[in-house]
Amino acid sequence: MAKVAVVFHSGYGHTLRMAQSVAEGADADLVTIDGDGNVSDDGWATLNEADAIIMGSPTYMGSVSWQFKKFADASSKPWFSQAWKDKVFAGFTNSATMNGDKLSTLHYLFTLAMQQGGIWVGTGMMPSNSKAAQRNDINFVGSFSGAMAQSPSDSSPAEMLPGDLETARLFGKRVAEVTARFKG
Repeated sequence: MAKVAVVFHSGYGHTLRMAQSVAEGADADLVTIDGDGNVSDDGWATLNEADAIIMGSPTYMGSVSWQFKKFADASSKPWFSQAWKDKVFAGFTNSATMNGDKLSTLHYLFTLAMQQGGIWVGTGMMPSNSKAAQRNDINFVGSFSGAMAQSPSDSSPAEMLPGDLETARLFGKRVAEVTARFKG
């Protein structure tokens, strides 16, 4: 069985809900980046022991949150020793608008994974893009690079759409399955 860790920052709770869904699908451990951009020593140990690291951040101003960026900068320690080389990586994000420049956030996460010498896994899901598609369908936002969700700026985390959360769960499941194939 592959060991998967989900490391994330959540400003208002929406990204936390996504992280929980991703972790459920991957049977993964959650590693929280706190409001000051820090990860506990136990969190770093979990990341170092993981076969796969799934990263998540809300999209703020077209990229990751500053708290996630602080974590990314701190990951220069495992980078220097190549501790995360050949781990499987993936990423997810949420923003208030349908586009919200979420792809820029996923590109940031992808670049971080490549700098770590990682292997990137996308969603593997077809988008819901037919005339019959409904907003609550799986992968309605239509991302291939990583899981994306959209939460209106005046919505609570409890109001997140089940389709976005199911997309996140299925994404986590895919990452765990791909990781198990690499590990096997």
